[in-house]
Amino acid sequence: MRTEEDLAVGAEVIEQHRHHRHSTFYIVWGTLLVLTGIEVTLAYQHLPPVRMLSILMALSVVKSALIIGYFMHLKYEVTRMRRLLMVALVICLSLMCIFFPDAFRILQLGVK
Repeated sequence: MRTEEDLAVGAEVIEQHRHHRHSTFYIVWGTLLVLTGIEVTLAYQHLPPVRMLSILMALSVVKSALIIGYFMHLKYEVTRMRRLLMVALVICLSLMCIFFPDAFRILQLGVK
């Protein structure tokens, strides 16, 4: 059963979606293309691996935020959904920080 609050929130989200402009999505798409071009260019540069991976991770976070916010319409979603996504993101990043040091074992194996 839907409550009056759910219907009001749904109507608000529908109203916000009506005011989307196609130009906004084209700008976001163009930004994603530029960021991808930067990532490809970095692949051909002779940067230290830590610096290159740091830059690539930062660009990936920006790209994922754009994709999630605009193309998956999270920017226009209710606050509860945003909070749930942020909790999942923190858990994911925490797990990456826990398991990422395991990747340094390749340095001890002598593989270059």
